[in-house]
Amino acid sequence: MGMEKNAVGSIRRITWIGIAGNVLIAVLKFALGAIGHSQALVADAVHSLSDLVTDFAILIGVKFWSPPPDDSHPYGHGRIEGMVTVLIGFAVAIVALGIGFSGFVTIVRGDYQPPALIAVVGAVASILVKEVLYRWTVHVGRKARSSALLANAWHHRSDALSSIPVAVAVAVAAWRPEWAVVDALGAVVVGGFILYVAWKILAPALVELSDGSAPLHVRREIETLALEVPGVRGVHRVRTRHLGPLIHVDLHAVVDGAVSLTAAHDVAEALRQNVKEKIPTVAHVLVHVDPGPRQSSSEASTGQE
Repeated sequence: MGMEKNAVGSIRRITWIGIAGNVLIAVLKFALGAIGHSQALVADAVHSLSDLVTDFAILIGVKFWSPPPDDSHPYGHGRIEGMVTVLIGFAVAIVALGIGFSGFVTIVRGDYQPPALIAVVGAVASILVKEVLYRWTVHVGRKARSSALLANAWHHRSDALSSIPVAVAVAVAAWRPEWAVVDALGAVVVGGFILYVAWKILAPALVELSDGSAPLHVRREIETLALEVPGVRGVHRVRTRHLGPLIHVDLHAVVDGAVSLTAAHDVAEALRQNVKEKIPTVAHVLVHVDPGPRQSSSEASTGQE
């Protein structure tokens, strides 16, 4: 099944809001970083600009991953969302390495100068605006069940949190000019933090694209729900994989070997419905019916009591 139109509209709307916020914050930090001679703040401005790359990746990508299944993609287009998420992760990682390297080179060369206190204003403004964007975006992402949008939300959060050491570094370096190196150290810290965020974005997306299974607790819940269905005597070979935010399941269910094909089909259908209703992220359940030992008449009568 494809993504609902309301969800697609919400994703596009919050992404455009994010673009506006990123442009505003990046310009402010570049300006105040240049005026206040703060390398850490200028580096943080580059991080804000990198958000634009991922924002546009979302706007373009949602057009391709949101349509329903078709002949060329019978299981849907969810993998495209995973690829966009990986693109976001790598974009964040590249920015992180660039920021960290720039700060490191400055420290080695020793060509730093104390920043002006006005640069703190840019860092504080970034913290406030980007945290709002994070909370707003993650709310829409969870509602739309979009891994790419949630990754972009974390990109906003990384920008907000990376501005905290920038604000501290700039304030310290402005207060004690002989400690101007702290501003460059702040840029290195920002780079390291953003690199960690990049890994948090990349790891689940790479698991999905490599056909990794759903978490163990989800697989156990699927097995429990299958065993709840009347007529199911056992469950084994429960396998799962992600397609975008949705989970596809296939499993083997053991039923009474004496029942008719129609009855076995009804049990399988009931199992399918129970799992899909109880776990909204499950999009498809393929049930292979295995005939078990025939139930004796005495067992049948006992079960009916």
